[in-house]
Amino acid sequence: MHASTAASRSAPLRVLVLDDDPFLLEVMREMLATCGPCDIVTETEARQALARMDQQMPDVLICDLMMPEMDGIEFLTAAAAGHGYHGKVILLSALEDGVRDAASDLARALGLQVVGAFRKPLLPEQLREALGC
Repeated sequence: MHASTAASRSAPLRVLVLDDDPFLLEVMREMLATCGPCDIVTETEARQALARMDQQMPDVLICDLMMPEMDGIEFLTAAAAGHGYHGKVILLSALEDGVRDAASDLARALGLQVVGAFRKPLLPEQLREALGC
């Protein structure tokens, strides 16, 4: 094994969580902590999340589809097209399955690596399965 591979495995997983519900963000932070070392950034505003991506690209992007000023699809389009995001994506929504499925298909068409599209609230088992932890 190369030294860089070993170093990358010991590095914390960089996760950006975008949701307009501060309580859900705290729950996500606690669930992610059970998946090993994580550098977790939470945002309630999509434009702030995009600015964070300019500073440091996350390994995992967890995104609510229903955001007040910019919906999740607009955010994912900007992340894919404007920021060249190539990490994992987990979609969340309280909307019906068809909406999540369509959003997932669109995100994949944009070249994003969707590892899960789940109904809110996300269960710890779903998160661990999507992240492989």
